Amino acid sequence: MMHGKPVVGNGGKGSIKHLFKALKPYFPHIIVTFLFIAVSTVLSVYAPQWLSKLTDEIADHAFTRDIDMKKIMNFAIVLVVFYGCNALCNYVANFVMTTVTQKLTRGLRSEISHKINRVPLGYFDSHQYGDTLSVITNDVDTIGQSMDQAVAMFLSSVCMLVGVIIAMFVTAWQMALTVLLMIPLMLVMLMVLTKCAMPQFRKNQQYLGDLNGKVEENYSGHTVIKAFNAGKRMSEDFEVSNNKMRRGVFRGQSIIGVMQPAMNFIAYFAYAAVCVVGGLLISDGDSGVTFGTITAFMVYVNLFQSPMSQLAQAASSLQMAAGASARVFDFLEQNELSDESGKGRKLLTADNKIKGDVEFKNVRFGYSPDKIIIPDFSAKIKAGMKVAIVGPTGAGKTTLVNLLMRFYELEGGDITIDGVSIKDMSREEIHDIFGMVLQDTWMFEGTMRENILFSKQNVSEENLKGILKEAGVAHYINTLPGGLDFYVENETNISGGQKQLITIARAMAENSPLLILDEATSNVDTRTEEIIQTAMDKLTEGRTSFVIAHRLSTIKNADLILVMRDGNIVEQGNHDELIAKNGFYAGLYNSQFAGE
Repeated sequence: MMHGKPVVGNGGKGSIKHLFKALKPYFPHIIVTFLFIAVSTVLSVYAPQWLSKLTDEIADHAFTRDIDMKKIMNFAIVLVVFYGCNALCNYVANFVMTTVTQKLTRGLRSEISHKINRVPLGYFDSHQYGDTLSVITNDVDTIGQSMDQAVAMFLSSVCMLVGVIIAMFVTAWQMALTVLLMIPLMLVMLMVLTKCAMPQFRKNQQYLGDLNGKVEENYSGHTVIKAFNAGKRMSEDFEVSNNKMRRGVFRGQSIIGVMQPAMNFIAYFAYAAVCVVGGLLISDGDSGVTFGTITAFMVYVNLFQSPMSQLAQAASSLQMAAGASARVFDFLEQNELSDESGKGRKLLTADNKIKGDVEFKNVRFGYSPDKIIIPDFSAKIKAGMKVAIVGPTGAGKTTLVNLLMRFYELEGGDITIDGVSIKDMSREEIHDIFGMVLQDTWMFEGTMRENILFSKQNVSEENLKGILKEAGVAHYINTLPGGLDFYVENETNISGGQKQLITIARAMAENSPLLILDEATSNVDTRTEEIIQTAMDKLTEGRTSFVIAHRLSTIKNADLILVMRDGNIVEQGNHDELIAKNGFYAGLYNSQFAGE
């Protein structure tokens, strides 16, 4: 696991801008949502007028008890129809908006999935895996949930606010002015709380990413943790991140939690003011204000206060979306591997068979400009040679292979295959040229056949059985229920040695002209190692192959051994020649077999 800073996005404004840009294809849907919300608003705003008539009808005949129930029922039916249509319009608007946000999040996940294959490996060297996974899952989910609430709520609130203000002025302008005096107080409260909450929501998404990183580490390394009795220390480390998350969420929710009570307080104050002003207008007698007017205004105050509260909630949701989108779009804007669509195939053509000559010319490389690992590396490998790369940990062995595969770009110098620079070849062609077996085994959910053939097509059943036999995995496959059709759901049920054998069988099925074996026998026992070594000897026959090995006994038959130290070749030759020199290689070899 590589550690590094969590994915930190840019400011909230840039994130919201990115979000609305991502929503651009769905503007027609948002317009439909707006239309249904507008109709809903008109119904909501007009309904209190009928409520006012209903109230006046009851108030005018309350003392005489001569109430026209038929008229009352008609008013009630109209109100039920209004509010029923209002509910239906709200449902349609929310349905359309939910569809939009789910399509948006699906699109973001697809973009991130494609982006993962385009970013350089150096990105993953400096970021926690769990943090990157949190971007794909938690942050995208947060965007979807927040935008689902925020956009519809914002449109609804703005429409309602405009509609209510117009209706209030039409009904009684004196009382409308009384209510509008509350707006500055509401806006100040909203701005202060929003400004305080925004930084905290961005931090919370970072805390969540760090927490996921800790969970991923603890899960993937649980065997090591148990073996070294480090459970207590890892739990304490986890609790530090967990408490940061708890405190961050508490702060954010505490700030947002003040919004609703504050809005309610202002609304109650508005109720009281409306009653006082309404009472004065009724006592005046010439204002035209009735008890029904005050009843309607009570509804309007509630309708006025509700969108203000909803705007506060929408602002809160947008803040959460901004914090999450900052991380999502920061990842999507990471530097990508250079575009190689214009590069044609240089070696893998129908009439051009690869020989396998490889040359390193003054190769210079460092994972960062100020830390050069390989200062000046040169070597010539002839076609068909088995080249072993040995040396102490950190000497640059795996780095050399990563450069050969163009997982990283050179700082200086060049690498050629059959005289063609790898810079002039597409990465896809290079990866087709090389078969690769790594120390870290990998299997995916699927059948054994799918795991072995992977991306290889048109492999006959007879050839596949021969591959299984050569890789020494035929007996194991035959013992599985269904054999090659056995479905791998949980790779932890397969031993490390068997996974390594399957990985080697995968490389054999690929049948590439050049091979890279990076500690290919590190996870197997001595007897299995002998079986694999025999298979490897047959596999590498006639092919240029690069073998990285710590067990020097496995590379005694190599045509050329490159001995690396601090990024340089300090010795080269075959096993007997290097032993005869009694130099660095001889010291490494003898240290492994001193007791034999």
